[in-house]
Amino acid sequence: MLVNKQKLSFSSMVFTSEKKSIYLAPFLVLLRKTFYICSMFQLGKTIVSEDLIEKDFVCNLGACKGECCIAGEAGAPLSKEEIIILEEIYPKLKPFLRSEGIEAIEAQGTHIISPLDELETPLVNGKECAYVSFSENGTAGCGIEDAYNAGAVDFRKPVSCHLYPVRVQDYSEFSAVNYHKWPICNDACTLGAQLKVPVYKFVKDALIRKFGEYWYAELEKVAAKHDY
Repeated sequence: MLVNKQKLSFSSMVFTSEKKSIYLAPFLVLLRKTFYICSMFQLGKTIVSEDLIEKDFVCNLGACKGECCIAGEAGAPLSKEEIIILEEIYPKLKPFLRSEGIEAIEAQGTHIISPLDELETPLVNGKECAYVSFSENGTAGCGIEDAYNAGAVDFRKPVSCHLYPVRVQDYSEFSAVNYHKWPICNDACTLGAQLKVPVYKFVKDALIRKFGEYWYAELEKVAAKHDY
């Protein structure tokens, strides 16, 4: 992806504004058209929004009731590998799913292809994810994760759900790693600020799952040097 003739170590691939303009201009133009990104840096083959370091976030389920699993017009993004896994483990998931979710899955499939040709989880009547479970107080949870916690399956949940509020968009030459903010998560932002937990720390396990231990260690180095 880089046209620089110098050898760059992994950690040195954190781009200054000058390097951005030289090496990443075409990509940054594309990203700014796709996301609301003010500034970013590069780690390996990923371009990361500084919001992951600068913004705070801790889910506050007592306040939001898991609204991110309900709101919106599309299901959770899935990878090609994940749709195979969901097809295989679906029989083991059924005891952890609601009847409405089972009905939606058996009518639409364990995954769907969106009008934009993207792989997603199906929805129940265009609302919540078909894999959603609800607690007695009405808080939305994940039936897949319930099955995982019970030891019924070894797949925790789709990585896009595990990463939230971080969104990853994969392109041919790199992956864009961005922080997604919307009003239903305002309470999570407030709690994160109170506890002083930046986004990248809140989703540490998910980022390691997606990109690996080494990548995350390099991200921590960037954060340690970051000028807030």
